[in-house]
Amino acid sequence: MDNCLFCKIAAGQIPSDKVYEDDSVYAFRDINPQAPVHILVIPRKHIPSLDGIGDASDQELASCLRAIRTIAGQEGLNHGYRVVSNCGPDACQSVPHLHFHILGGTQMADRMA
Repeated sequence: MDNCLFCKIAAGQIPSDKVYEDDSVYAFRDINPQAPVHILVIPRKHIPSLDGIGDASDQELASCLRAIRTIAGQEGLNHGYRVVSNCGPDACQSVPHLHFHILGGTQMADRMA
C-alpha cells in the first residue's frame, strides 16, 4: 500500500531499528517504547488489522506468531512478555497495518489499562 507507514518501513523506505526479518515478517523497535523491550512485528503483506485477515494465508499469520517467539528469545525475555494487537480506532490502533507489540523486560501490571 503506497501510503502505509509500516509498508514503507518494511520496504526500507523509512529507517527503523530492525530486530528481525524474513520473507513474511519484519520487526523493529518501537520509537515510543512503553516497556524496556517494545518491538513491533508486522507482516510484510499489507493487512489493515485483525479484522482484515480474511485475505491473509494461514502461513502469513503463523509466521508472525513464530517470529514473536523467536524475537522474545533473542531479547532474553525468559520470564515472560506481553503480546498486544490493537484493532480499530476504539482500541487506539494508530497505524492501519496489522502489527503485534512485544512488551517485556519488566514485571507487567496484572490489569489492563
